[in-house]
Amino acid sequence: MAAIALGPTARPGVFARFAVFARRNPTIVLGAALLLAMAAVAVAAPWIAGDPRLMTPANRLLEPSSQFWFGTDALGRDVYARSVYGARISLVVGLSVAAVSVAAGLAIGLAAGYYRRLDGPVMRVMDGLMAIPAILLAIALVSLNKASIWIVIVAIAIPEVPRVVRLVRAVVLTTREQPFIEAAVGGGSQDLKIILRHILPSTVAPLIVQATYITASAILIEAALSFLGAGVPPEIPTWGNMIASSRLYLARAPWSIFFPGAALALVVLAVNLMGDGLRDRLDPRLARRM
Repeated sequence: MAAIALGPTARPGVFARFAVFARRNPTIVLGAALLLAMAAVAVAAPWIAGDPRLMTPANRLLEPSSQFWFGTDALGRDVYARSVYGARISLVVGLSVAAVSVAAGLAIGLAAGYYRRLDGPVMRVMDGLMAIPAILLAIALVSLNKASIWIVIVAIAIPEVPRVVRLVRAVVLTTREQPFIEAAVGGGSQDLKIILRHILPSTVAPLIVQATYITASAILIEAALSFLGAGVPPEIPTWGNMIASSRLYLARAPWSIFFPGAALALVVLAVNLMGDGLRDRLDPRLARRM
């Protein structure tokens, strides 16, 4: 019987592969879509929104209309424009805090987990930082310095570092006892090479998940600081500032609080959805069930 030549199997297209991924990981896709949409709105703010600082007393506390989509606040400012520009502050603060805390916590956690002589002193310092409520530490740091976005980022990032350190240290302690690490040490490999080549990759998956939760937490803490008047300067539109300045007019103008509050909840929901989806995706035990 003559052999029948079979042609190469056609690979599924990009859209087909994306459809399969979306069906298996709906929370990742939904969270990423919401977050990308909010980021696009924040980037396009100068083109899709007016001046968020323009005050027109004659237009104060106007209901949502075709002219003012989200209404106006007590000073006659456009709530839609302020909500759009507020997305910039929240996303910058959330992503910056996650980047700073993960970078610092990764470096400290790798050193504390790999070098036994550093483990005790470093972790006692981290325990001391974790004993201080994050919101109080952030308020203290902001109060001691002139209020600015970067001071708020540092103030929120410091309490998050110990949590990253504990996570990285736990991964390092588990990985350090593996046979391939002992073989690398016995083969004379340098400590830096072992850490970067063999241990660091093991921390990537849990750090990605932790970074999403830090981002959501940072956005909420920034809003709380702004609401208390200890965060970003009042002249900069943020969702926390908007809620704080309009709380006295809740009964008369609920839209001035509803829209920034809804935007804040939507961003935090998107980040948490991504975090839950990535946790399920990167956990080998859960990934086998998909």
